[in-house]
Amino acid sequence: MANDELVKPENPHSSFRQDHFTGIRHNFELFPTHDYNSEFEQLLDINLQIGSPYEENEVWSQFQEHKATALQDSTIHHNDDSLTEATGARQKQEIDDDNLDLAPPPPPPGSQCWSIPGMTVGKEFPDAKACRKSLREAAISQRFEMQTIKSDKTRFTAKCTSQGCPWRIHCAKLPKAPTFTIRTIHATHTCCGVPHLGHQQATVQWVADTVAEKVKENPHFKPKQILEEIHRTHGIALSYKQAWRGKERLMGRLRVSGSFEEEYRLLPQYCDEIVRTNPGSLAVVHANPKDERFQQVFVSFKASITGFLTACRPLIALDKAVLKSKYPGTLLVASGFDGDGGVLPLAYAVVNEENGTNWYQFLAELRKSLEMNSESIRKQVTIISTMEKAVVDGVESNFPGAFHGFCVRHLAEMFSKEFHSSVLESLLWEAAHSPTVLEFNARLNSIQQISPEAFLWLQNISPSRWASSCFEGTRFGQLTANVVTDSLNNWIEDVSGLPIIQTMECIHRRLMSLFKERREASLHWSDVLVPSAESRMLAAIAKSRGHRVYRANEAEFEVMDSEGNVVVDVQKRSCLCRRWEVFGLPCSHAVGALLSCEEDVYKYAESCFTVESYRRTYGESIEPVSDNVEWREKVLKIEGGGGGGGIRTPNVTGGARTGRRRIRPVGDGDRVKRLVHCSRCQQTGHFRTTCIAPM
Repeated sequence: MANDELVKPENPHSSFRQDHFTGIRHNFELFPTHDYNSEFEQLLDINLQIGSPYEENEVWSQFQEHKATALQDSTIHHNDDSLTEATGARQKQEIDDDNLDLAPPPPPPGSQCWSIPGMTVGKEFPDAKACRKSLREAAISQRFEMQTIKSDKTRFTAKCTSQGCPWRIHCAKLPKAPTFTIRTIHATHTCCGVPHLGHQQATVQWVADTVAEKVKENPHFKPKQILEEIHRTHGIALSYKQAWRGKERLMGRLRVSGSFEEEYRLLPQYCDEIVRTNPGSLAVVHANPKDERFQQVFVSFKASITGFLTACRPLIALDKAVLKSKYPGTLLVASGFDGDGGVLPLAYAVVNEENGTNWYQFLAELRKSLEMNSESIRKQVTIISTMEKAVVDGVESNFPGAFHGFCVRHLAEMFSKEFHSSVLESLLWEAAHSPTVLEFNARLNSIQQISPEAFLWLQNISPSRWASSCFEGTRFGQLTANVVTDSLNNWIEDVSGLPIIQTMECIHRRLMSLFKERREASLHWSDVLVPSAESRMLAAIAKSRGHRVYRANEAEFEVMDSEGNVVVDVQKRSCLCRRWEVFGLPCSHAVGALLSCEEDVYKYAESCFTVESYRRTYGESIEPVSDNVEWREKVLKIEGGGGGGGIRTPNVTGGARTGRRRIRPVGDGDRVKRLVHCSRCQQTGHFRTTCIAPM
């Protein structure tokens, strides 16, 4: 069994930390006479290279060599099984009942039955809270998860969560005393413990208790440092949000600085740090001039803007997301799109509330950031947004020369609320995707036949704002602006509930990782075009083999396929089917025409779809904000000396609609009201339940 337990795990990418803990358990049980304490204390201080494959992990290699040596030196102990079991039992008895943190971790897969040292019938705890805390500490130190069955003022019952494991404990309160005692316990575990690095019992309160001394000594102990400390001492991997909540709970209990209010005061200095570490970037905070209350903090990194201006599609999407926190707000995001369709955040801002003023200020700062990194903004830039009046007015004021299109998903949601028909909604999407006016009109006629009211509702919104066939700019097939919902949803989950600077920093770190990952991924691409564009090009080449091509002159061709004839102009990069103009890549008709005259079809793709442009998009790096707290301490000293209070927290309204006006879509006041129909008499103006017509 010893040889089987020392075999390297099957998954080469599993965490070394887990193997480190299970390795300790092996050696405690298999080679009890060998002193491993000094060796493993040294391993704790080594960079464990979490996430690295075993073949590339030096620590894992050294650990495996160490175990192999230990196996050779300890073969004599395997000749006498009774001696080994007796020695192991003596070691378990030496563990102090009150110091469960030092108990060895549970056995790995394939081990024999095991139990928790010190947990026996009759063991007493001062009260119910101490009982639950002791059992939680035991579960964490022994690396098994516990499910609570009953928990009240007089009893506590729990069992192991592993399926088939018989471990179970029942504690009850003694009569006329707060003391709890273990009444019954099935002390033997037959499970393999926790197979992952997380832990169900590692709650926010446990995090706060675990790092209490560290935070008392250093109030600036960061959540990132908490993660590292808990991982080092307990082998548990927590989320950043959980570490932050643990610190925030502890900070509130200790009544020390480091709260939401302090971070609002530090916003101007944080913006200065962004600009200092990322020259050419724009970071600014706006407050109400009357009372200095927070309104908006805006950040745009030079690396994002440069990549967009030099190598991306000339397309910007505007989106938003509600942030839940002690001081609720809204995240505004402006994003571009790289050649492979990936979302590239250009600027983001946290605002106290969504209104026309904040949207105008956000778009004004975005324009300023674009102008800082380019002599002139692209005249053919296209902006996609929702139909809300505040957004529309902000775009028209700050980007008067841009093509402005509406998000079709937002349009479809409004359409669906009015008419509640999945058939009509599908026809709306088909109309939006239609590349030619002929196809677009055919879909609208179908909508008119089903519901004349729906047709009239759509007529109030200009097709040039949402239909591909009528749009004057170039959307490259991008019909929606919901980048937060579709691509950045995990980012929003990570920042939910965090203070303002930590919210901005969480997005900052995500951007740093995004640039690094995409830059490294593109190094492995060997084609001319990015993967998504290459796939579409190959499909067009394959489809073009069934076309017949007739050349009219140097530029124009007539191409025949199963659906009819089209005219292709390779100089104007246009085709009668309009797919070349809409998507930026040669359609199958254009590919057929180009191949007939032995032209390189890849030269006729938009430059933003090339791998070279993609690499330029992520060529620059986003640098982190300095880890030192000198600028924080400087601000606190200034405030302590009477230098001013800085930015104040925003006002928190009592109700969701207090002091706010609903942002109405463009043309909302002139919309056609929906006519209701009676399914009983087939007349309009009433429902079946109110129908008074005779049967």
